[in-house]
Amino acid sequence: MPDTIEGSMARAVVQRVTSGAVCVGGEEISRIGRGLVILVGIGRDDGEQDVNKLADKIAALRIFEDPDGKLNLAASDVGGSMLAISQFTLYGDVRKGRRPSFIGAAPPDVGLRLYQHFCRRLAASGYEVQTGRFGAEMLVKIENDGPVTVVIDSDAL
Repeated sequence: MPDTIEGSMARAVVQRVTSGAVCVGGEEISRIGRGLVILVGIGRDDGEQDVNKLADKIAALRIFEDPDGKLNLAASDVGGSMLAISQFTLYGDVRKGRRPSFIGAAPPDVGLRLYQHFCRRLAASGYEVQTGRFGAEMLVKIENDGPVTVVIDSDAL
């Protein structure tokens, strides 16, 4: 990761899960079984190219075990689904003080547009894609499998 937390790359935390769900206001709005929960952060300088690279990498990411126990299978190989949740707090800069600064995150209108584009790009890869609710207070239930968690920045792709 770079030394500074800037808004120049789309960022994702990808978790292999046995299940994931999102609740808003006490109501479950999304649920997946086996697959990937993806926390997606859009930076202030990101564009479609950044989220395309991120979505394409995640769609092909081999983090499921083959019969030999090696991480050789993608979610598509195991019939997995994806749950993508917008997470501007991935741009929380805590280098100064005790409260994070989110200046590196995209403004809400840009973040929403690029988050939706990211989800469409994943779906175009053949996945069932469930989502959170952009801008809402969400309760995210994640049953991490492994645990296997990776962090991906589009500028490193």
